[in-house]
Amino acid sequence: MLIVEVDGSSRANPGPAGIGVRLRVDQQVVKEISRSIGIRTNNQAEYEAMLCGLAEAINRGAADAIIFTDSALVYNQLVGRFKVRDEHLKPLYERCRSLLDRLPGVRLRLVSRQENKAADKLAQAASHTASSTLRPAAASDCQHQDKA
Repeated sequence: MLIVEVDGSSRANPGPAGIGVRLRVDQQVVKEISRSIGIRTNNQAEYEAMLCGLAEAINRGAADAIIFTDSALVYNQLVGRFKVRDEHLKPLYERCRSLLDRLPGVRLRLVSRQENKAADKLAQAASHTASSTLRPAAASDCQHQDKA
């Protein structure tokens, strides 16, 4: 089973932001993404991280996956408990819902920050500096590739 850990970080609100995504199969890490995403709010960064994680699940053909997030807002909006009122979040929410509709075997799980430390570390590093020493995301990272 694919485990996808996602987190977003913003140094100010809004401010320099980054995402962190870690993919595991069983306990083995198969991919890590740490990418600067420009100036965003923290909630926008959290959604961007979720989008990246969902795209990675689709690209891997994951029939079953669990996506861990520590964002109560993103989790509760995506599972339908909270309405999306922020106009800047609506397009991100809609893109996430569209990807989730294509992944019927994917479950979202709200976890504590402590349980999401690996993704948090990747997101923090990306938001800390544009000249991060971590590998920047490749063009194929975080983008769903339709197979025609």
